[in-house]
Amino acid sequence: MSAQEKRQNSVAEADNLEHVVLSFESNRLATELFGQFDEHLAMIEQHLGVDAVARGNQVDLRGSADGVGQARVALEYLYEQLEKGESLERGDVDGAVRMAASDDQPQLPNIEKGGRLSMAQIGTRKKAISARTPTQDAYIRAMDRSELVFGTGPAGTGKTYLAVAYAASLLERGAVDRIILSRPAVEAGERLGFLPGDMKDKVDPYLRPLYDALYDMIAGDKVERAVSSGIIEIAPLAFMRGRTLANAAVILDEAQNCTSMQMKMFLTRLGEDSRMIVTGDPSQIDLPPGQKSGLVEALKLLRGIEGISMIEFKSSDVVRHRLVSDIVNAYDSAAAKNRASAENKQG
Repeated sequence: MSAQEKRQNSVAEADNLEHVVLSFESNRLATELFGQFDEHLAMIEQHLGVDAVARGNQVDLRGSADGVGQARVALEYLYEQLEKGESLERGDVDGAVRMAASDDQPQLPNIEKGGRLSMAQIGTRKKAISARTPTQDAYIRAMDRSELVFGTGPAGTGKTYLAVAYAASLLERGAVDRIILSRPAVEAGERLGFLPGDMKDKVDPYLRPLYDALYDMIAGDKVERAVSSGIIEIAPLAFMRGRTLANAAVILDEAQNCTSMQMKMFLTRLGEDSRMIVTGDPSQIDLPPGQKSGLVEALKLLRGIEGISMIEFKSSDVVRHRLVSDIVNAYDSAAAKNRASAENKQG
């Protein structure tokens, strides 16, 4: 490349750079927004490729027009949440950045006219949960509009957590009379008969993730009272047979471990004024060899039916530790190689 071409490229890059100074009214909230030792600004710099320098209650943003615009949208949204009295964690910053950076996906309505970030939220008395990825946003909106929602994808994407949060919000505002949480009692080759205790003792370990999510949404004493009174019911899938679940928010977790008959049985329990959410990871099936997953079959058979939404999460939607996404990608890559190898041998 000639010296003249290099100068022309440098001029083009400089023309594409943008400098914006954002000012925030409250010094205290601005400090929370920027994070301890400006760690939140550092996250924005890393993800969006911009320079973000704090000066009192202001922040200087420099970088590409797209990057600066996305950083502005994310920071203004996060400041609004602080003004509402909400706390700010690293995950909230990461979520706002992901959502702001998805404005090139018109099917995801998270950027309003005027460049304001709009993230779907679930409100409970204990806390408000905002979408942290575009797919989470679509998932929450699907739960609002559809009576039956399938949420599938890898661990750590928030499928179960958001489903339980949504069920808790429906109960608190009187949209349903009860919550029913269920899981198939099949895990990694273990069998109930080998576990100690009575039936409750045997199944509780399988249902613990559902309890954990509930306690995060509703005060512990209220959960205990609701469970005792039957307003919240947590039970193995086998206990659902023969019932009609009306006026309820019904969640089936780990649905990839349902058989075809179990899935049909569960889905046909849906009664009047109820919402049903089915979550699972088709890549983590623990059924005996040769047993077809009811979740995989249902996703094929029910696609396109009005009133049913299907939201598929990817490894890019993982909101746990960043290594979880890398781990999911590594396993997916290995599985793809194994499938390709098997197909070559058969050919």
